[in-house]
Amino acid sequence: MELNDKIYIAGHRGMVGSGIERKLRAKGFNNIISCSSKELDLRNQAQVNAFFELEKPTIVINAAGKVGGIHANNTYRAEFVYDNLMMQANIVHAAFTNKVTKLLYLGSSCIYPKLAPQPLKEEYLLSGYLEPTNQPYALAKIAGIELCDSYRAQFGCNYISAMPTNLYGTNDNYHPENSHVLPALIRRIILAKKNNESSVTIWGSGTPKREFLHVDDLADACFFLLQNYNEAGIVNIGWGEDITIKELAELIATTVEYQGTLVFDSTKPDGTPRKLLDTSKINKLGWEPTITLAEGIKKTILEVQGQF
Repeated sequence: MELNDKIYIAGHRGMVGSGIERKLRAKGFNNIISCSSKELDLRNQAQVNAFFELEKPTIVINAAGKVGGIHANNTYRAEFVYDNLMMQANIVHAAFTNKVTKLLYLGSSCIYPKLAPQPLKEEYLLSGYLEPTNQPYALAKIAGIELCDSYRAQFGCNYISAMPTNLYGTNDNYHPENSHVLPALIRRIILAKKNNESSVTIWGSGTPKREFLHVDDLADACFFLLQNYNEAGIVNIGWGEDITIKELAELIATTVEYQGTLVFDSTKPDGTPRKLLDTSKINKLGWEPTITLAEGIKKTILEVQGQF
């Protein structure tokens, strides 16, 4: 990458896209273009093609997507598969027809089979059945990986695919129904303290284990890959350690100084029992995360506690 490269970030207003933009600007990359969903519907092929023909970006970072937690994934199944398929197909093909030098496609750790061995290695992709509650989203993301690899194989395009673990941090989504587990817990526990509630009810048994990575660490990893990685296939981005949902809720409650009871509703779905990424590939390339979960949660709570 050169400092004068024209970089298009799809999804620049989301947590991931905005985090990557902050990182790039901090490194002196200021020739960055973006377009809101009101101005450019990435599901519309004609609009995407026209945008690429007009702007002619050198580098493309696809951080766009329809995302959500278990409830959103399971409720809006058609939207999760259709919207994500259309967005990534349009972006990848427009990048090809407009001779983009390099494209970074961001997927998700939910692409791996529900019962795959832990930690999850890149080669476990397509080795078993997916978690049913987020299968539409996962299948769309897997299709995006195949798009990048197929354009690379047939046309020699330098399109790379990175699979982040569960993310949190600046610009996260705190919607009461459509957020992921960590921001959902932060919102609920902050509100419980504010409203002097004696307990907080949390979906599931609390026993599933999850890995979490601060978005600033992800942005740093993406910058590293854009500079150093040019291979087919996928590369995991994660912390390398996980925590139970119960332990996560307790950590948030301690940080917020909430004294009430945490109640786990085991009649609600748990999702995948465990989802820990094997990060040895990116670690061997020379990248490691730096923001601990306790540090990241404290920073995140300080950023958002006045919003609720």
